Amino acid sequence: MLKKDRYREFVAYFSSHNPDAQTELNYSNPYELLVAVILSAQCTDKRINLVTPKLFERFPDVYTLAMASVDEVFSYIRSVSYPNNKAKHLVGMATKLVDSFNGIVPADVDELQKLPGVGRKTANVIASVVYNAPAMAVDTHVFRVANRIGLTNNATTPLAVEKQLVKFLPKDTLSIAHHWLILHGRYICLARRPKCEECPITYLCKYYEKEFLSNKQEIKVNKIQ
Repeated sequence: MLKKDRYREFVAYFSSHNPDAQTELNYSNPYELLVAVILSAQCTDKRINLVTPKLFERFPDVYTLAMASVDEVFSYIRSVSYPNNKAKHLVGMATKLVDSFNGIVPADVDELQKLPGVGRKTANVIASVVYNAPAMAVDTHVFRVANRIGLTNNATTPLAVEKQLVKFLPKDTLSIAHHWLILHGRYICLARRPKCEECPITYLCKYYEKEFLSNKQEIKVNKIQ
């Protein structure tokens, strides 16, 4: 299958079967989403959703969080991965937002990356989810699935994956395609044991073609011989 055909089939399937895909992080405003995404690094959305209600009750906005001590923030997020660093990042992020952005979460990816704890992936999530910008956030799921099914070729870094997806996906699908890839990777295209027997897009998947169809063909040839 040609790359352009693979992209076309990918968009066609998910546009029809998951047209309303969205983040599984719970939030009610840009500030809450930014906090949740920072916390979600190398942690599950399920865990973050358990932690954030009490955190947001105590720190309902960027101003209260900016005034917090790192130790107090840590006490609310101790069950997430790397809580010490994330507590420092959250307080630093809030302080920077208040001092440099009037407490408003910026829409620009470069501006977002000036905030402590915000890398390119997090910045792209905020830009696409909050501001519906044509940005592609690449986490471990997106990186794995895009390479595995063949949307990207020989992409060895998240930035390389991002550039290829941005180049070939229709611009108006970028923000939702991020969720399609994440959810597919989270529930079907697992890292160690992809559930190919349950996967609805094996017909466009390069990995399936290589690992299963070619092996079946080899078995058939061997039997004939």
